Amino acid sequence: GEIAINAPMPGMIIEYKVKEGDSVKAGEVVVVLEAMKMENALTAPIDGVVKKVHFHAGSSVNKDELLCIIVTNH
Repeated sequence: GEIAINAPMPGMIIEYKVKEGDSVKAGEVVVVLEAMKMENALTAPIDGVVKKVHFHAGSSVNKDELLCIIVTNH
């Protein structure tokens, strides 16, 4: 299966902690989003592999925009 990580609020991408093809564990920080002057660490909900990264550092994003896709290791 595929899991999407979406922006929980509008903001700016500070950095991705992963790149396409990287393995991630559930709870691992995937992307850091700045919103309302606070940095929010968004984590992987599952163990898997990063399939697609949709933005880059410095990009502004809207609420619910797709930030990246993680596929399960199964």
